[in-house]
Amino acid sequence: MTAVLDAWAVLALLRDESPAAQVEELIFVGEALISSINLGEALYWTERRQGQGVALEQIDRVRPMLVVEDPDWRLVSAAAHLKAGGGLSYADAFCVATAQRHQATLYTGDPEILALDVPVEMVDLREAR
Repeated sequence: MTAVLDAWAVLALLRDESPAAQVEELIFVGEALISSINLGEALYWTERRQGQGVALEQIDRVRPMLVVEDPDWRLVSAAAHLKAGGGLSYADAFCVATAQRHQATLYTGDPEILALDVPVEMVDLREAR
């Protein structure tokens, strides 16, 4: 099973919030995939709150456990199309486009992503709280 994570899911893991156990299970049982754009988003959120050193250490700890996908032009184009539709950030558009590309389930707690009407199966990690 391939699971696509967004920055929200990674941040829940790093902060040891209640969805962390579900995210860990996705990482260790299946194949957890994340766009490098969304991993970068988790990096900058962590740096803002805990500083660059801690942020790099935390992301470097979790990154090897994930399949990190760098965007090619097709993914950039798909994300841009999603962003043009409005209602979500450009970074969020990458996790949705990544899930679409892999026909995978997207795991998130981001209300903007969950509110989208797109042909992607989504799991609301906020329900784990």
